[in-house]
Amino acid sequence: MIQVEHLTKRYAGHTALNDLSFSVEKGRIAGFLGPNGAGKSTTMRILSTFMPATSGRVVMAGYDILRKPLEVRRRIGYMPENNPLHLDMRVAEYLRFRGGLRGLSGQALHKRTEEVLEQCDLKEVSKKIIGQMSKGYRQRVGVADAILHRPEVIMLDEPTIGLDPHQVRLFRHMIASLAQNHTVLLSTHILSEVEILCDHILILQGGRLLANDTREEIQKRVGSLTQCLAEIQAPWEPLSEALRSMDSVADFDIQDLGEGFLRCKMHSKDGNDLRPMLFEMIKQKGWSLRELTQDQPSLEDLFVQLTHVGRVTREEPS
Repeated sequence: MIQVEHLTKRYAGHTALNDLSFSVEKGRIAGFLGPNGAGKSTTMRILSTFMPATSGRVVMAGYDILRKPLEVRRRIGYMPENNPLHLDMRVAEYLRFRGGLRGLSGQALHKRTEEVLEQCDLKEVSKKIIGQMSKGYRQRVGVADAILHRPEVIMLDEPTIGLDPHQVRLFRHMIASLAQNHTVLLSTHILSEVEILCDHILILQGGRLLANDTREEIQKRVGSLTQCLAEIQAPWEPLSEALRSMDSVADFDIQDLGEGFLRCKMHSKDGNDLRPMLFEMIKQKGWSLRELTQDQPSLEDLFVQLTHVGRVTREEPS
């Protein structure tokens, strides 16, 4: 349904996307995960034919985006991050207007408008002016617009940004229901969103694809990580230097707990238990150890390891 081969995008002196290749099967919800500036929105714009690639090939719903861009647009629904809407129009009025632009008319337009109002839970607000509605409802209107023409592929760029927790939960339920009839590509930097919704996970950083697999395989990969947590009474810089010098430590984060104690989270390069060597190092330095445990890592830990290898973060006590 979505086929991307060696996709590259360069601006003057900057490579935004570097040789991306991935595919998404029909009926899947794929999560495009990455920090801000990773290249997610650039990829979405290229896939939706709004931006040309420097090189590479993309096939959407069976059509090459360069050779048949109009056929691609007929078969995809795209809600960009800024979700541009006509704020002075009423919901149903706006959807009828958008449906008309897509070639719907008469009874077919009326029927389809009613269907998407129902599907996106907008019936009760169909006569309200869009600009007077909450961000959550405006996002629903954006999705209704994206699915109005029954596209085979739906692309949603950061759809839950700015929503409160209740709106996020409702919106996730709506996205999950879309996969019954569509292939969904969801761009986000929210890890929990990917864990809850997605069958397939793509992790992007600096324009490069770092992970591309099913949720089950990604979870296996997470399970193979070895994570160690320690609370140590030690000076910050000497502890950082000591951890950097340990060959088995892939990355670590340090948080100041106050009263001289630092909380360290470390991942092992080779999957071995870090506790014995960490205990020996602390003993040699003459520092105090309050806690030393091995913990079950999460998708967030894998994400941090992939996107910030060797990075140290300093977090002061609140």
